[in-house]
Amino acid sequence: MPYRSLIISAALASALASALSAQTNVSRPPIVGVAHIGLKTNDLAAARNFYGRDLGFQEPFTLDKATGGLMLTYFKVNDHQYIEVFPDLKEESEDRLSHIAFETTNIAQLRDYLASRGVKVPDALKPGLDGNVSMMIQDPDGHNVEFVQYMPGSLHSKNFGKFLPATRISEHIIHVGVTVQDRDVADKFYKDILGFREMWHGGKTDQVTDWIDMRVPDGTDWLEYMLNVHNPSPKTLGVMNHLALGVPSVDAAYKRLLERGMNLQNAPPKIGRDGKWQLNLYDPNFTRAELMEPAPVQTPCCSPFIKF
Repeated sequence: MPYRSLIISAALASALASALSAQTNVSRPPIVGVAHIGLKTNDLAAARNFYGRDLGFQEPFTLDKATGGLMLTYFKVNDHQYIEVFPDLKEESEDRLSHIAFETTNIAQLRDYLASRGVKVPDALKPGLDGNVSMMIQDPDGHNVEFVQYMPGSLHSKNFGKFLPATRISEHIIHVGVTVQDRDVADKFYKDILGFREMWHGGKTDQVTDWIDMRVPDGTDWLEYMLNVHNPSPKTLGVMNHLALGVPSVDAAYKRLLERGMNLQNAPPKIGRDGKWQLNLYDPNFTRAELMEPAPVQTPCCSPFIKF
């Protein structure tokens, strides 16, 4: 091989090595909390009654499909958290969960980071219909997981500080839960790649782990692994794939809901295995909206809470 060709080949190899090194050394940007949960319904009026009238959240905006008709509506919990409802549930056997979403401060860097770790990501990023930049990927259990960066001028950003009525039963989505079949496989994604950290685990008995709380790496919200179901019915999926709304007092929230006419006498508040007061509510399509106090009032089962 001519000397000049050797130089070119060496230079090309060096450039490729540098590019590969840069790609594999991309750092993960902050993932700061739960952004929203997306749910499907076949009765939008009933969903609006539950999330709007009963739980007291306002609908600041909606999005339509390009072909016409409503794509989704938003119920605002706070400036950075929403419940998205899609009126496209077709079959009773269908999972009610559309997706879960987490907020990041740098979506482009997160895309590059995930790609460097072998995760399938979109080829390119662009603003969505709401004006934010996001990407959707799948976790090992097939759940759609979205990451979003709120952008200046988006529907969300233009409405910061608005649509936050005193009727809201909660001001914060503290966690979302999804079914997980294999903890080790889920950990490779959520823990090893995304940086989530276990903060508590427990079960219906002290000898079995049914739930694992995995805190986001750069905030206080968490993802709950729901390990205790196999081949669940749609109703059971709704119980497992859920959202939790933080409240300072479950008892006070319970009384407010009774005053609004909700039929809850047969499902009063209780103390969960984690030692926290909670109240389980169900939307018209069986998705569980759990009200939960921030701190345990008795010693939790199975493991102590880890403080970060």
